[in-house]
Amino acid sequence: MDRLPARPDHRLLAVLGPTNTGKTYFAVERMIAHRSGMIGFPLRLLARENYDRIVAIKGTPAVALITGEEKIVPPEARYFVCTVESMPLGRRVECLAVDEVQLAADPERGHVFTDRILHARGDRETLLLGAETIRPVLQRLLPDAEFVSRPRFSRLAYAGPKKIVRLPRRSAAVAFSANDVYAIAEMIRRQRGGAAIVMGALSPRTRNAQVALYQAGDVDYLVATDAIGMGLNMDLDHVALAATVKFDGQRRRRLSAAEIGQIAGRAGRHMSDGTFGTTGGASALDAETIDAVEDHRFPKLAEIFWRNRDLDFADLDRLIQSLGEPPVLPGLMRAPESTDVETLKAAAQIDDIARLAKGEAAVRLLWDVCQLPEFHKTMADTHVRTVGEIFRQLRGRNGAVDPSWLAKQVERLDRPDGDIETLMTRLSQIRTWTYVTHRPDWMMDTLEWQARTRTVENSLSDALHDALMQRFVDKRTSVLMRQLRNRDDLVAAVTPSGEIVIEGTYIGRIDGFRFAPDPRASYDEARSLLRAARPALASEIRRRVYRLLAGGDDGLALATDGSVSWRGGIVGSLVKGPDALSPRIEIDTGDLMDAADRDRVARHVRHWLESELRRQLPELHRLKPADGPSAVRGFVYRLVENLGTLSAPDVIEGTARLTAEEKKALGKAGIRYGRKALFAAGSEKPPGRPLRAMLWRLYEGRAFPVTLPSPGEVAMTLEPDLAHARDPALARALNAIGFVRAGPVALRADIANRVAAALFAATRQGEASLPDDAVS
Repeated sequence: MDRLPARPDHRLLAVLGPTNTGKTYFAVERMIAHRSGMIGFPLRLLARENYDRIVAIKGTPAVALITGEEKIVPPEARYFVCTVESMPLGRRVECLAVDEVQLAADPERGHVFTDRILHARGDRETLLLGAETIRPVLQRLLPDAEFVSRPRFSRLAYAGPKKIVRLPRRSAAVAFSANDVYAIAEMIRRQRGGAAIVMGALSPRTRNAQVALYQAGDVDYLVATDAIGMGLNMDLDHVALAATVKFDGQRRRRLSAAEIGQIAGRAGRHMSDGTFGTTGGASALDAETIDAVEDHRFPKLAEIFWRNRDLDFADLDRLIQSLGEPPVLPGLMRAPESTDVETLKAAAQIDDIARLAKGEAAVRLLWDVCQLPEFHKTMADTHVRTVGEIFRQLRGRNGAVDPSWLAKQVERLDRPDGDIETLMTRLSQIRTWTYVTHRPDWMMDTLEWQARTRTVENSLSDALHDALMQRFVDKRTSVLMRQLRNRDDLVAAVTPSGEIVIEGTYIGRIDGFRFAPDPRASYDEARSLLRAARPALASEIRRRVYRLLAGGDDGLALATDGSVSWRGGIVGSLVKGPDALSPRIEIDTGDLMDAADRDRVARHVRHWLESELRRQLPELHRLKPADGPSAVRGFVYRLVENLGTLSAPDVIEGTARLTAEEKKALGKAGIRYGRKALFAAGSEKPPGRPLRAMLWRLYEGRAFPVTLPSPGEVAMTLEPDLAHARDPALARALNAIGFVRAGPVALRADIANRVAAALFAATRQGEASLPDDAVS
């Protein structure tokens, strides 16, 4: 028999519609209006959520929860909340409901939903809840069914593509691999404070904790796989697809419009409208898909998956053959081999398993064990070995799972340490043993073992939640941003060290006269933090202006990169001026200072800079005589322009043509000259070199070409690419630090003159040996 016959006293009702139509709420209300009921959900998380809701109405003694890993069955239970696979169909109830029946078209689980559609019935009423896409199949298979269409409570509208960091608050970004989920969540953490994670691979407890994190407003973003499409109820305003292509276990394919609609439909709750779009690397949706999702119009299903339920347990071959029987009703198609069938076939190839699986009872037992869920989808070989070992023990002398063996399996998983992937792997494995402990026909002391595995699962789940929080939530920023949204009277203060705190939380510091936000905050967050801290900052800025003006030169410093700082904070930067010795300064005090204070600070810093340049380069500022011979004034002008040293041939020739009076005036002006260089006395000394190099760089607008010599160096070898270069700027750069070029080397100006004089004196009468002091 492929379906139950219609009964005149029984109502079969199909309630169809898109997401957010209240289908599940309607079914629960109908069920609890009867004296007994049962409802099957596609996810354990949904079953738990609705179990809690019904318990609040009917009380704990009246409600049971049955999933693969959890069984709470009070003796007087009248309402059974289950996963679809775990529905105890042998128990009679007045009202029975199955949620998300369009999943009958799912290749992996579809046959289970089809079985419930055809065979699961309440004594008085049966409700099938799902999308409109399944209507034609249900009409063909269930001619006695009534149909009710429910419209969506709120509007769903396309909002276009958005960058991940520009997603609005209360958004979910949906990806289709763990790596993509992690990458998106990491970006949101850096830019927006954090995100909650929802994936099918998480344990229900971890998923609950992550959903609670989002629902409480501790984070404003959710990053999920398409697991959120199956009825998880959250306050989402916007859903953004980070991909429109997914791997379905066999191939990469584009999402159908119906799949996009199922996921996007999570946006908007009850009467609140929602939006959907794309993000990350996903391209914009085409107009046809957008119209289909907004209007909830999707292609209808032509067939759903079916698997034979009348199995032949005479032997393994006949069981496998009966599992492959084709359907006879139109609208049904044979389901692909699911995990339990693949496991059965693999186990049948193991010699001792095949020998133990003799007789109908043994074959039934092996098939029962093969339906052990494989929670970790990438460990097929391990799963087959586990199934085989459990079957051997059940066929052994005690007819039960060996407690000592089970204890070893559980103990090795009882470690709440490790990274996210390690914890997820352990969780998938402990869920297997939790399932085993809920089989009283397999176990002794089931209650004790259930408590033990549940303790381990809870410990791992909490550790995983903590690990997700640590990696993907900047709790400081997320909590603070929530406070900023909800309160206008937050207390901001500036510590003596310049740190800014709001309600005791560090948000940044004052750098000079500017606000430097915590680098972990995004641009938008920094603006919000600045707005909240502005009253405290304004007072502190005024105090700092007073201290600067009253303190004279105290705290001001000039760095070799051209920046001017006050007490460690940048207040301005030098830029090119009319000559190398007269740079201008651009004051940078931010926008927290009023115009009058900014002008006072600028005048003070400019006056200090002039004094600082005179202090550090006195030999240059002593030049510039107002009178004296014009030839001397010309040399002074060129020396100042060249930062204290000249070595051009025309300069040397010019000094040779000076009169005795002019040479005397040159010496009085503090200028030394010789056969190789003309320089301001003191400019050859080490202390001023870094400053003169910086001034040259600013004026020339290029990097300084050589590494500055150490204080004791009087000669340095030029790099090979400079040794034979004819770049005039190289000569000017060497002059700026008091050196002159001599072929492949550079000599300090006074040393170059001394060597040149020694050479000239030694060779006046012809060739001669070089004096020792010149050689050194």
